[in-house]
Amino acid sequence: MIVGLLLAAGAGSRFGGDKLLQPLPDGTPIGLAAARNLLQGVDQVVAVVRPGDEELALILCTAGLRVEICHDAAHGMGASLAHGVRSAGDADGWLIALADMPFIQSQTIRSVARLIESGASIAAPFHRAKRGHPVGFSRAFFKPLSRLHADYGAHDLLTAHATDIHSFHCNDSGILADIDSPLDLERVSLHLPLQGGGREGDG
Repeated sequence: MIVGLLLAAGAGSRFGGDKLLQPLPDGTPIGLAAARNLLQGVDQVVAVVRPGDEELALILCTAGLRVEICHDAAHGMGASLAHGVRSAGDADGWLIALADMPFIQSQTIRSVARLIESGASIAAPFHRAKRGHPVGFSRAFFKPLSRLHADYGAHDLLTAHATDIHSFHCNDSGILADIDSPLDLERVSLHLPLQGGGREGDG
């Protein structure tokens, strides 16, 4: 069983708060759009949210996700990722996805999952020579993932195991597109490309 971990415990400080509840041009909240994409590509999805984010938790739970509250979320993304891995510890592997990246195609997610199912230690999509999300990890990485605590997600782990990454190139620009600011959301509404490139090593 491959479990998708939707990291949704950030404070959204660069956005001004409640980023994941902001609607995309079609009216779907950012976090819900990311959740729906992930649900189409893996067996099960666990969402990690911060304490007090009841509205987002309810939306994700209603969509079919298992919601986990990470009381250490303020310590950074590493703490949220570790919490998610521990809560889904019986999985054969995990796909780490970010809730502020709502444009990743479900086919891309399925491709990452299939690589892990086929025996890859780590799997990740690339677009225009840049690694994107989601990133998949096999069960062999349970201990190091479950012990993360810094604000860089699995960046150091990916760097240390760069030669173990099974990569594939895709035409899915969504793997690099995260919404960090109101300007990013405005650009989406105007059908302009986002200027970001995802956050290196977040998953």
